Amino acid sequence: MGFWGFLKTQFVVHLLIGFVFVVSGLVINFLQLCTLPLWRYDKQLYRRINCRLSYSLWSQLVMLLEWWSGTQCTLFSDQKAVDHFGKEHVIIILNHNFEIDFLCGWTMCERFGVLGSSKVLAKKELLMVPLIGWTWYFLEIVFCKRKWEEDRDTVIQGLQSLRDYPEYMWFLLYCEGTRFTETKHKISMEVADKKGLARLKHHLLPRTKGFTTALQCLRGTVSAVYDVTLNFRENKNPSLLGILYGKKYEADMCVRRFPVEEIPEDEQEAAAWLHKLYQEK
Repeated sequence: MGFWGFLKTQFVVHLLIGFVFVVSGLVINFLQLCTLPLWRYDKQLYRRINCRLSYSLWSQLVMLLEWWSGTQCTLFSDQKAVDHFGKEHVIIILNHNFEIDFLCGWTMCERFGVLGSSKVLAKKELLMVPLIGWTWYFLEIVFCKRKWEEDRDTVIQGLQSLRDYPEYMWFLLYCEGTRFTETKHKISMEVADKKGLARLKHHLLPRTKGFTTALQCLRGTVSAVYDVTLNFRENKNPSLLGILYGKKYEADMCVRRFPVEEIPEDEQEAAAWLHKLYQEK
């Protein structure tokens, strides 16, 4: 194991990592609070500052994945798509099979310079989580209750407000809504059968409302949709605890780029497009 490997397994070292993250996070949140008056006078400057402040926090988590645990994320795509990475506003569709898939998504964002400006559609309960939720608030993250009747106006307003975002923005969506398990997959496929939809082997049935709403609200701003499929070699199921203990994983990320012009504008047709995408995944 060696001395370095031994250090990675020590609880006191984990406490130190947590202490640094919490203290730096509180400092960052305080600085974000101090930037609020800027919103009234220079909204774009406020946004640029908060992108960099949030990067200072999120990059610590990416560091744990890449440097601390030594996890390798290999990206597979075509050169034409890669030439656009980090140079356009996009919606990203990710599969939700693993505990650390969000870290791999953030690693991709970091590699192409959009970690600080990355966005998600998050559960409203997360808004009250210290550090993470507070940072997201200042980043204009869109929060929802997962009840469309209650969420509609808030979600649409939040998405439309991002149309003039000054930094290249990647809007990450987990269309399955929850992490994959065999039990959830069985229930999801029963729903697919009732709706006359094709059964999926590796994914849950996607929830289309978030995707179609984001596409409608951001059409004209986003240039493309990226389909990202993540898998770990040797059928490993990585965990945050494993990362903290310095366990190395090997991940493969397959990325396809779809120009937004190729995706139907009609809501039902866009939903059908998403279902077809998941059948291919």
